[in-house]
Amino acid sequence: MGEETMTLEEQKQIAIDYYVNLMRIKAQQTSENKELDRQIEIAKLKLSTFSLDFAKLEKLF
Repeated sequence: MGEETMTLEEQKQIAIDYYVNLMRIKAQQTSENKELDRQIEIAKLKLSTFSLDFAKLEKLF
């Protein structure tokens, strides 16, 4: 069986979806969650490596 590699567009979409999911969780939080905050910051770094502007996504939450 051959190796399957994701295209850059697929990688970008996965990164966006992951960030949106984290932000949905964050929107429902009633207390501080340092690990969630850390994961959000890591997701932002990953999005920035793809030169994606996540500012518009942040405004949704």
